[in-house]
Amino acid sequence: MSNKAKGAKKNQKSADPRQVVANNKKARHDYVIEDVLEAGIVLSGTEVKALRMGRASLLDGYVAVDHDEAWLENVHIPEYFQGTWNNHAPRRRRKLLLHRDEIDRLGVKSREKGHTIVPLRLYFLDGRAKVEIALARGKKEHDKRQALREKQDMREAQRAMRRHELLT
Repeated sequence: MSNKAKGAKKNQKSADPRQVVANNKKARHDYVIEDVLEAGIVLSGTEVKALRMGRASLLDGYVAVDHDEAWLENVHIPEYFQGTWNNHAPRRRRKLLLHRDEIDRLGVKSREKGHTIVPLRLYFLDGRAKVEIALARGKKEHDKRQALREKQDMREAQRAMRRHELLT
């Protein structure tokens, strides 16, 4: 390999191969994330087209385990505006593709008091729609305030260090 080719490789960014469609920032604020999994998702054609346009909302979404199957519920994928009469329903139930042992483990854990399964991100990986789900435990109000306070203190400390660096 020539030096020119080596230099070209260094200049290329090692970009994340995921094309993120939607993030659920509120879930990280409202819950303590305990375990994260990646799941495939069963979609219709118009849903895929709407996602490729970058339109989705995970805000009210959750995962339910029914009859040994995992279902993504209450996730809003708006109708594809160029779709025809067989367009999809925006908030329909969508089946998640997980291994049997993952579904069983999530089902047992989610039945414990205070635990739920929430979607964190919706993205495309190698052309396939994936959803990152997390087993989460709800935060109390004082925990949320504490997390915000810590975040604000960290931001103020960084500002002070930056100001100090500029003065010296």
